[in-house]
Amino acid sequence: MPAMDLATRILIVDDDPGIRNLMSSFLDKHGYHTDTACDPIEMRELLAEHRFDLIVLDVMMPREDGLTALRELQREGAPPVIMLSAVGSDVDRIVGLEMGADDYLAKPCNPRELLARIRTVLRRRGGKVAGADGAEQPSSDERRFAGWRMHMGVRTLHDPDGAHVPLSDSEFRLLRAFVEHPRRVLTRDQLLDYSGGADSEVYDRAIDVQVSRLRRKLGVGGGQDLIRTVRNEGYMFFPVVE
Repeated sequence: MPAMDLATRILIVDDDPGIRNLMSSFLDKHGYHTDTACDPIEMRELLAEHRFDLIVLDVMMPREDGLTALRELQREGAPPVIMLSAVGSDVDRIVGLEMGADDYLAKPCNPRELLARIRTVLRRRGGKVAGADGAEQPSSDERRFAGWRMHMGVRTLHDPDGAHVPLSDSEFRLLRAFVEHPRRVLTRDQLLDYSGGADSEVYDRAIDVQVSRLRRKLGVGGGQDLIRTVRNEGYMFFPVVE
């Protein structure tokens, strides 16, 4: 098998060819295999042909903006996404997180900072950090709660009727944090730590937004009451986990 097939594959989507080439060249030197797209249309063409471990997605593009593309990616169960934007306010970051982004960087960004964020996001998802580093093999454990089945290794969730419930990477990590700490009150800081790692950027609304998104997904399968709010303290995952 060619060496590049063993490397973590990253898709860079940006309308600026200079930025695309700079990021691609830098990441290639650090053991990743990169592909580039000039807009979300070309991105979707590449996603139809290849499996990617992570997408770096620019927000401001002429034919279709990155947030619109992100919304569509989340509906389809996308790989983790790091957003890049020339507008770096807290409001814009929160909007990006609310829509399912795993991280958000203001442009221009240092390629080394992007590399660090990529490594962090990939570690969170339990996947490969880079082909040269050796892949971490995820567990294939299955957890069951209230009729639901969650496969930790293949990262899937099925409701009590057996229907697959697609989750974004951030939603899966958050649910995993709940499942691994059931029937305990978890503060927002604990959830940020369990689901994102100690080096995650902290926003006041980040966990509340992610819990709200996860509740909506669970609610489709009748799991509205699985996550309960504990006033002034945090959240509790109520069912018994097997």
